[in-house]
Amino acid sequence: MRTDGREADQMRPIHIQTAVSKHAEGSCLIQCGDTHVLCTASIEERVPPWLRNTRRGWITAEYGMLPRSTGDRSRREAAAGKQGGRTQEIQRLIGRALRSITDLNILGERQIILDCDVLQADGGTRTTAITGAYIALHHACGLLVKTRAISRTPLTSFVAAVSCGIHQGQPLLDLNYQEDSTAAVDANFVLTEKGGIVEIQTTAEDKPFLENQFTAMLELARKGIDQLITAQRDACALD
Repeated sequence: MRTDGREADQMRPIHIQTAVSKHAEGSCLIQCGDTHVLCTASIEERVPPWLRNTRRGWITAEYGMLPRSTGDRSRREAAAGKQGGRTQEIQRLIGRALRSITDLNILGERQIILDCDVLQADGGTRTTAITGAYIALHHACGLLVKTRAISRTPLTSFVAAVSCGIHQGQPLLDLNYQEDSTAAVDANFVLTEKGGIVEIQTTAEDKPFLENQFTAMLELARKGIDQLITAQRDACALD
């Protein structure tokens, strides 16, 4: 029995609320168990200097955790004067994941910035951020189509992310913090609706793991991604 009573292949409850930001072109509050992330999409009619005059757009992301998103207050990175390595790694991952399913030529010379702010953390904040960022991006792209700024959506597929791990010798889906902090293997899977692999991050925290254990985690991840994409479809249907 897991720490929260779930089966090994069971996701935490997923709740998504869209249009939660008055000013953002796309937004959602996504809750995966006790991990809550606010995701917003902002459209800018410009691109980074190195993309000017290319007729291609860009998608980038920023990620942060609020001071009391965890048990103890953490200092704001702005107060420290620089971002930590973990923050930079995660926001680059979010950007890569969303660019992988976007035709940047259709987007034109404009940039969409995805802000992912963790309100409450209980494991899986980066994967929840990717899943929620897609919904915010979908709504922002829908607005561009509606206003005829672009002829059709640049999104080519749904994409979502989920964590898996080996805990006490057993493969588990969607780790909470207690499981994640004591797992022998920690993995994050970013997959498309058609099963395409965008990125896999897998680390042995204790000792090397075996190929059959990796395969078991991948199978669990595919099951979890299917559920997440179903929830994304429902949220995006509210356009």
